[in-house]
Amino acid sequence: MRKLGARLTFAAALSAVALSGGGCATPGPLHVYSVATATAPEIRDEGPAPAISVPTFLAAGESITGFAYDPFTDHFFLRLAPGNRIRVVDRPARAIKREFTVEKLPTDGGGDLALRPRDGRLFLALTHEPALMELSRFGDFVRQIALDAPAAGVAIDATRDHMLTLDETGKKITVHDLAGAALAQISLDRAVALGSLGYDGDRREIYAPLAGNATIGVFDEHGRLQRKLPIAAEFLDVGPRSFLRMF
Repeated sequence: MRKLGARLTFAAALSAVALSGGGCATPGPLHVYSVATATAPEIRDEGPAPAISVPTFLAAGESITGFAYDPFTDHFFLRLAPGNRIRVVDRPARAIKREFTVEKLPTDGGGDLALRPRDGRLFLALTHEPALMELSRFGDFVRQIALDAPAAGVAIDATRDHMLTLDETGKKITVHDLAGAALAQISLDRAVALGSLGYDGDRREIYAPLAGNATIGVFDEHGRLQRKLPIAAEFLDVGPRSFLRMF
C-alpha cells in the first residue's frame, strides 16, 4: 500500500469519524446483489433466505452501466444507456418505483454509480473524466466532485463516509473524503473487471468482479484477495437488508 500526503495510511483513513447513521432502519444480514450482464433480465440476490430475483425491466435496446442498492428504502438504482436515465426498482414489490432523467449527464452512455444510505445521495462516475457527479435520491443535481483520475468503479464506505474509486487499470483503489481529496491508495493483488465496485464498511471488505473470471473477488483493506464467490457478475453491490423500510 502506498502512502499519500503526510504519511496517511489507508488504516488511518478508515479510522476517521464514523457517520451518524441517520434514519431508523435496522440492518439485517449482508446480501450480495448482482447483475450478470449489462442486458440481464434480473437482479440476483445472494444472501440468507428468502432471496429472490428481481426484474431489471430492461426494454429492447436498453443496457445497464451502473448499479447500486439502498438498504434504507430497499430499492435498486440502475443507471441506463443509451441516455441519461436512472431506474429505481422496488425490491419487495418487484416493480419500478420511479425513473428520472439527469440533464447534466451525457446521453451517450455512462459508468458506475454508488449510493450513501444515510441520505440517499448518489455518486456517478463520469466516463473518462476525473470527476464524480453527486445527486439526491430523486435525481436532483448537488455538485460535481473533482478527482485525480477517472473512476472505473465507485463504492461508498457508509461506516466512515468515504468514497472508493477503482482506476482504469483494475488494480488500484483510491480512498477519498467526500470533497474528493485522496486519503490513501490500495493496490489489489488481483486485477478486477472495470465497471462495478462494492464495499462492506463493517468488515472493511471490497467486492468486485474478477477480471477474466466468472467470480466475484472479496479483498481485505490491504488489497489481498480473501475469497471468491462463485457468482458471474458484471455489476454488483452489497448491503444489509433493512427490516424497517424508509421511503
